[in-house]
Amino acid sequence: MSEDVLSDGQLKLEFETPQFLHSLFANDPREVRYAAESLGVRAVTRDGWILFSGPGEGLEKAKNLFAELEEAKRAGGTIEVRDFRLAVDLVASGEKAGLVEMSGTRLLGSRSCKAVAPRTPHQLEYVKAMREKPVVFGVGPAGTGKTYLAMAMALTQLKEGEITRVILTRPAVEAGEALGFLPGDLQEKVAPYLRPLYDALHDILKPNEGDRYLEDGTIEIAPLAYMRGRTLANSFVILDEAQNTTQEQMFMLLTRLGEGSRCVVTGDATQVDLREGIRSGLMEAQCALQNVSGVTFVQFELEDVVRHPVVGQIIDAYEKHRNA
Repeated sequence: MSEDVLSDGQLKLEFETPQFLHSLFANDPREVRYAAESLGVRAVTRDGWILFSGPGEGLEKAKNLFAELEEAKRAGGTIEVRDFRLAVDLVASGEKAGLVEMSGTRLLGSRSCKAVAPRTPHQLEYVKAMREKPVVFGVGPAGTGKTYLAMAMALTQLKEGEITRVILTRPAVEAGEALGFLPGDLQEKVAPYLRPLYDALHDILKPNEGDRYLEDGTIEIAPLAYMRGRTLANSFVILDEAQNTTQEQMFMLLTRLGEGSRCVVTGDATQVDLREGIRSGLMEAQCALQNVSGVTFVQFELEDVVRHPVVGQIIDAYEKHRNA
């Protein structure tokens, strides 16, 4: 990128080809308008250049934005609309975009051969915490990638030889339908509760690879009740839907960890399905473990939702309605 200050209040950025420039704003010219409005400038783009007009502060932010986008792109990242808007919002608020670090943080490739990478600053913080701390809590709304990233990290460490087993568990708590009324034996009854873990597993691994790991016990998916009395050594343990654990269950799981093991606990405090009067184990852990050096809490927000954009709007609308 070359820059040319044409006069007071104007900045022209030039790139080698129009295609490269367009890739920086997700090949969607409408996003240029979003950036201009957010940064308080005017923007015109044609061929391989983009011209900004406005106050000096806005021009400086525009230059920083496209420098960050260019570096992320040249580092091999793919800039989608969500990535572009995240970078714009962060720069507009005076922060560094961080796209380079996010695009450079890669976990195991998925079925589509694309590496799993954090898409928001909180996701990046989460991935870093999972690499550095033995126990990590990821707490926040649905759709923020808590379980998916934990699964990707577990499988990455499995393939790198840092651990020898992955254990995925969640409490079998009824959300409107009792286990006793479901057909089949106990294993068949709890299968619907564990389905999201199977879905994430098969999405990240190659076809049949997940089935092979499940068959030989390298990956174990089981209800939380099955963890009692065990010592989990050299394992990566993921406790999903932790808001539905009782205080005793949470304490039981955290004290199962053996030598060389790590644990990631995910949950959403707004979706507790426990019976009235039973306190969530996740709530107690958040209070009791804040000052434990080996434990880290990462709080996700609505801005971290990476499902369909309408999911974030739905969550926000429900929160406003219930708070009112």
